[in-house]
Amino acid sequence: MDSFQKRVNIKLRTVIEDNGQKEYNDQIQSGNYFRKKDLDVLIFEEKLDDGSIIKNLITIQKQKVSINRSGAIIMNQKFKANQLTENIYHHAHGKIHMETFTETIAYKVASDSVEGHLTINYNVQLNGQDKRKHKLELIYKEEENQ
Repeated sequence: MDSFQKRVNIKLRTVIEDNGQKEYNDQIQSGNYFRKKDLDVLIFEEKLDDGSIIKNLITIQKQKVSINRSGAIIMNQKFKANQLTENIYHHAHGKIHMETFTETIAYKVASDSVEGHLTINYNVQLNGQDKRKHKLELIYKEEENQ
């Protein structure tokens, strides 16, 4: 099966470590999962407290992940193992220059069902400030039929 689409439940957790303090951001979303050859894609929307919507498109390949966000926040962040990448994070209060050094990318996909687990460990430097350690953990699983 070269390509297909499924509805999935998505759990996304980011952990930011700054001087021994850890900040957690958890979200659970419903979205779409697509597979096309060696490319996996997740698409979902998140609704902010003010009611605005952010569309998320995550593409996963071996040792390369891209997160595109559009709407209230605009960002195109790329992760490549052992490489430095840059992007601009656009939000209501302005723009932030981001430098991201990706340490590791681990991606496991179940062979008998539509589910996967992505972990990215990386460091981010915002507008030239001190680097902060980040961990992104994303788990998706096909929605059960109602």
